[in-house]
Amino acid sequence: MRVLLVLAHPLPESYAASVAKTVRETLEAGGHSVDLLDLYAENFDPRLTEKERRGYFDEPYDTSDVAGIVARLQAAEALILVFPQWWFNLPAVLKGFFDRAFAPGVAFRHDKAGGRIIPLLTNIRHFWAFTTTGSPWWVVKFYMGDPVRRQLKRGIAIFCNKRVDFRLLALHDMDRATDEKRKAHLERVKAALQRLGKA
Repeated sequence: MRVLLVLAHPLPESYAASVAKTVRETLEAGGHSVDLLDLYAENFDPRLTEKERRGYFDEPYDTSDVAGIVARLQAAEALILVFPQWWFNLPAVLKGFFDRAFAPGVAFRHDKAGGRIIPLLTNIRHFWAFTTTGSPWWVVKFYMGDPVRRQLKRGIAIFCNKRVDFRLLALHDMDRATDEKRKAHLERVKAALQRLGKA
């Protein structure tokens, strides 16, 4: 399976980078093809440009400024995101990845008759996320309502492919996590990846 692995963290020695390394090694050992898109290392600009915004409803929409990333996205059968949650949200660079690459004509098209959007990223059969939070799980889930899970699942993944396999695995309370807890989480990541494409 062709997997687009997207890493969103500015530090190459971060725990997120360790998770991404684990994801890549595990998938490649299982025979999958992995395309690593390190948004910071590739100097991705998350800012939607004036040209992109003005032409948002043009047909065809001009994705020339992000054509390389769009091609990688359209070639993938699975999308795996690795990122920390900051302020109970996505890092800005990852939000910009969605703003710019998940564009009309790529992720969806506008239904002029009813105003709804029609999913186009049906090549993406698996949409998974491995993330960390600084807060305990109960704060994320009960106090905040698990906003990142809701945004990714209900606001992005299903709008791109209604039948997508969505999963999110989080290490909570990261700021107080011991080495043992971090290593155990990497084992959970490996175990989860063994099931990719088999469900």
